[in-house]
Amino acid sequence: MALVQSLTSIQEMTLTFVPKIVAIFASLILFLPFMIASMTGLMERIAERIATLP
Repeated sequence: MALVQSLTSIQEMTLTFVPKIVAIFASLILFLPFMIASMTGLMERIAERIATLP
């Protein structure tokens, strides 16, 4: 790791930050369809309840 840092002049904080960002983006891509479906279903149920109010 020290060799990579010295050759590329990348600090250690940057090396730990990059995998975290990659993991966040990967999880967003993976879970985004589920989140959209959940929010859409919730909104449809709310709109249906509002429409059927007496």
